[in-house]
Amino acid sequence: MTALLLIDIQSGLQEIGYYGEERNNPQAESNAQKLLEQFRKNSWPLFHVQHCSTNPESPLYPSKKGNAFHPQVQPEAREPIIQKNVNSAFIGTDLESQLKSKNITDVIIAGLTTEHCVSTSTRMAANLGFNVTLVSDATAAFNKVGFDGKKYSAELIHNAALANLNEEFATIKDTATVLEELQD
Repeated sequence: MTALLLIDIQSGLQEIGYYGEERNNPQAESNAQKLLEQFRKNSWPLFHVQHCSTNPESPLYPSKKGNAFHPQVQPEAREPIIQKNVNSAFIGTDLESQLKSKNITDVIIAGLTTEHCVSTSTRMAANLGFNVTLVSDATAAFNKVGFDGKKYSAELIHNAALANLNEEFATIKDTATVLEELQD
């Protein structure tokens, strides 16, 4: 059985200035919404993961409005919400036991950000024995400044993160491909 994991698709991650100067994949939330609608339509298992930062300055701090889920992927009443305060959706949560109790063997991951919580959760899911599909255009990254002061674009960070995960931790596919395969 397959489940959808929506990682940290929260309003605070629209505050680009806090995280960098640019973000790629402006359609990431819309693509995640398409996946969510497909899972809802078929009553397939899905999980919303919410980052609750321990840093009071973070837009994702629990008392800030940025902690709320993005309007395009608002959880419905019966949908599980997994709250975390580290990069992995599996550390300090019961996500693994919930997946295993539902006999889920495969997970499809979408969310924010590719280089942080999506990457960490993807790696852990694979290490825990789940077959992982990571949806390339339903994730996004921010630009970064390297240890040497060199600037790296959001697109480069995103693509490098996907390249590091590809074929070792996950199969990388775009939204259209995943939706087509879910129809089969």
